[in-house]
Amino acid sequence: MLTIIDPLLVVIALTICTVGLVRRSKLWMIGRENDAPEVSGPRLKDFIVNGIFHGRILRDAYPGLMHLFIFGACLIPILVILSVQVNILWPEAFGSAASFILDIVGLLGLVGIALAAYRRYIIKPDRLSDTRGEDAVAIIWVLAIILIGFCIEGLRISITGTGGASAPVGAVFSFIFSILPQGLQVTLHSLLWRIHFFLVIGLVAAIPYTKFLHIITSAVNIFLRKYGPPGTFPYIDFETAEQYGCANLEEFTRKQLFDLDACTRCGRCQDNCPAHLSEKDLSPKKLLQDMKAHMEEKGAGGAEGKMVIGDVIEHEVIWDCTMCLNCTEHCPVYDTTVDKTIEMRRYLVMTDPNFPSEAQGVFRNMENNSNPWGVGAHTRAEWAEGLDVKTCADGEEFDILLYPGCAGAFDDRFKKVATAIVKILQKAGIKFAILGAEEGCCGDSARRLGNEYLFETLAQTNVATMNNYNVKKILTICPHCLNTLRHEYPKYEGNYEVVHHTEYLQQLIQQGKIKLNGSADMKVCYHDSCFLGRYNEVYKQPRNVLTAVKGISLVEMDRNRTRSFCCGAGGGRMWLEEDKGKRINEMRTDMALEKNPDVIATACPYCMTMLDDGIKSREKEETVKSLDIAEIILNAME
Repeated sequence: MLTIIDPLLVVIALTICTVGLVRRSKLWMIGRENDAPEVSGPRLKDFIVNGIFHGRILRDAYPGLMHLFIFGACLIPILVILSVQVNILWPEAFGSAASFILDIVGLLGLVGIALAAYRRYIIKPDRLSDTRGEDAVAIIWVLAIILIGFCIEGLRISITGTGGASAPVGAVFSFIFSILPQGLQVTLHSLLWRIHFFLVIGLVAAIPYTKFLHIITSAVNIFLRKYGPPGTFPYIDFETAEQYGCANLEEFTRKQLFDLDACTRCGRCQDNCPAHLSEKDLSPKKLLQDMKAHMEEKGAGGAEGKMVIGDVIEHEVIWDCTMCLNCTEHCPVYDTTVDKTIEMRRYLVMTDPNFPSEAQGVFRNMENNSNPWGVGAHTRAEWAEGLDVKTCADGEEFDILLYPGCAGAFDDRFKKVATAIVKILQKAGIKFAILGAEEGCCGDSARRLGNEYLFETLAQTNVATMNNYNVKKILTICPHCLNTLRHEYPKYEGNYEVVHHTEYLQQLIQQGKIKLNGSADMKVCYHDSCFLGRYNEVYKQPRNVLTAVKGISLVEMDRNRTRSFCCGAGGGRMWLEEDKGKRINEMRTDMALEKNPDVIATACPYCMTMLDDGIKSREKEETVKSLDIAEIILNAME
């Protein structure tokens, strides 16, 4: 039923779409040039699994299925229509099967539309609190295309009297239209066909100018996603850089600006963000959307003299982030706010100093004594006195370097964990050593608070020391040290095998070097550290170690593993005041206390500190203990 001008209309629609995409791309090109990704098997796999088949979206069943149904109702008909244009004599069975599939897909599309409307306008979850008029337009537009498509099919079946067997939904519509006179059916069929045609080509033309843009940008963003360790940042070349960090849109990379258009406003980041859920100013979704609005304003010739920092994103938002990576973990299109937050922090620390006063003391302590507490660096090995621990300087051979970190060396509570590790290693017959007073802070807090220069200084000093002793393997008792030494030190020629103590304890148990003779009749609730879990994918090992102890009943918090809720101390927040909204550590403690545990098990000094405080704030210290996994294992060995 195409007319002679319809191909021209299709070309016009495609031209409008192309012009819009080109104009949109100019917004992304405002940013700095970044390295182009190479086409590879993993990228193509990600594109297919997550972009086409909705792998990550389906983690959240309701909205995942809803979106998959709508997406399928749009994509599959296009593929079928294109396939029948090929000059091949298709067997009759193909036509029947295609008709049946299109009917089912279209029906699922209607179900998806209904679910979307119900969720957005009836349930109204917090993550969709920014509903706009364009959302309703999108729902109605797709609904109209599917419904009119069924009407056209029903009229065709009614007029021809054939095809109903392979088109069950169309047959229902055919029955409805059968009450109309034949002549009216023909006229209505022709009219609806034209309306349907204009709605489809109109949608194609509107893609770059509406929320339908995410059909393209989200899929492309999945293809362009960053591979490698999550939560790592680009390094600064201090010899050539004219400015540190980003304060204006032009200073972010093109990929970071493309992220803004890839955001689907689904709100999953917000639903899992500890800062947002504890009523802080930060919402990852809002941060991206505010930057997007600024980008559009700038592209339209406005925003004269407007900076991202202060004018678009408030300072409080920048410092609220705990860098727990929940936003990255749960975004279906691999968007993240952490990379943008760190660039803004770098600017506020190193270019135009304007940062929390508490951070100044932390930086000074790390500069002068290589630890956030500011305790004299010469006392760093005092925690090990009386334990018969060798230092690298003693000159004896060792198989593994024990790196207790600042917490293991200076925090009174975590010194007990470092001591427990030493006793376990000694009982297991492991040849190990420590750096002692030569050990320095790994620099994690400095880097995540934005002081890249201080981090680089600490990292280079540590690497020089470790390489001097020919260190090959390092055992850490802090996930922040683990992540930094494992993923960030290679940049400075610090190439080591780095393991966390929960990983190493599992190995020793499996090798029979640790004998768990004792038992512990207690209910244990394990808290996943963000830097051990989402950053390094260490989930099974701590649980395996705990369940290896007789008598332990392991219970899980509702938010566990990839969905674990932050303790509130990551991203340098350990050293900053939390004076707005609820306290994140108390929220996490409450999640654990809901399970009525005897012990809340941790594997991170920051988490231990925060949960200890949470237990005290709930006045539960008499009935609930916070223990590191190493302490539990040592008790089971004695």
